Amino acid sequence: MDKLRIPTAGQHPWMPSVRGPARTLTGFALSAVLLFLVAPAVLSAFSLALLAKYLCFAMVAVGIGLAWGRGGMLTLGQGVFFGIGAYVMAMHMKLADAALFGGSGVPDFMLLYGTGVAPWWWEPFRSPLFTVAAVVLLPGLVALVLGLAIFRRKVKGAYFAILSQALAAAFAVLLIGQQGTTGGSNGLNGFRSFFGFDLNDPANKVMLFYLAAAMLLLMVAVARQLSRSRYGELLIAVRDQEERVRFLGYDPASVKVVAYVMAAGMAGIAGALFVPIVGIISPADVGVVPSISFLIGVAIGGRATLLGPVLGTIGVAFAETTLASSFPSFWVYFQGLLFILVIGFLPGGIASLPGALQRLRRRRADPQPAGRTPQGATA
Repeated sequence: MDKLRIPTAGQHPWMPSVRGPARTLTGFALSAVLLFLVAPAVLSAFSLALLAKYLCFAMVAVGIGLAWGRGGMLTLGQGVFFGIGAYVMAMHMKLADAALFGGSGVPDFMLLYGTGVAPWWWEPFRSPLFTVAAVVLLPGLVALVLGLAIFRRKVKGAYFAILSQALAAAFAVLLIGQQGTTGGSNGLNGFRSFFGFDLNDPANKVMLFYLAAAMLLLMVAVARQLSRSRYGELLIAVRDQEERVRFLGYDPASVKVVAYVMAAGMAGIAGALFVPIVGIISPADVGVVPSISFLIGVAIGGRATLLGPVLGTIGVAFAETTLASSFPSFWVYFQGLLFILVIGFLPGGIASLPGALQRLRRRRADPQPAGRTPQGATA
């Protein structure tokens, strides 16, 4: 059997090649300095909390960059996995608060809207260890089941995108209908502690920011390692030539499922950190609109690059906070226009802009197409 020749990202003019080890280490060091030293020193407590929220969105973007940018899976339903991780953490925090401050062990909203007794499926989340494990494993398990059911039936492209978006909508509707057990449309809020730490303490809020920054850097490192590995090259091959990969003896469905599960796990961790940082989780944070917002940030930043999804998502989230407060009715149109412009004129995202400008300068410097001889000249 012929050796499988797998294309790399550098073979596409709009996909920058993976950086060398020295540049990558420099980038990680610079990012760590900015996040752990500069940001806490120059930002106010409110701005630091906003940045921590943006970092949670960026974690989701890292997984989307892996699944969509490398694997070609247009994941419009990451809000499902984000919501699973978030509600798992919120359930534990409500139970812990009820035990620490209420004494009854039953979350306050259940006393108002429910039966006054915590459902049996809430009880395991009293354990911190079980909760931490469930934050990663439960979204991954759901993604595994869905991935095997979808990819083994060769569902892909627009059909996969529509199906994943429908799952996000169904998940939000399910949460809204469970007023007595999930808080309904109000969601879960009013948290006072996080694994025993007082959330009203400013020092603990800074600790949450550090935790979010560390998890984001770890996810970027994992995504980089996967991209540079044999699996990363195989994932690109499945994206570009799925039938050829299947003909050569590989199972494209298994390759896609791994990336899909990894993206789900990252989204679950992001959701779990989002809850103590923001202080609320509701169906509005996990439905169709948030899922699309995650995707827009990745597309604008550059889905096929390592840091493009992170920077694009943080930039879009910052712009939304800034513009939506000043121009509430204008932000949606601006977001849509920006998305259209990037997809239409810069498919590789803003991260591909330097390469596009370099090719434009090269084209202007040498306007004569290669392989053609000017008229009047001899070959």
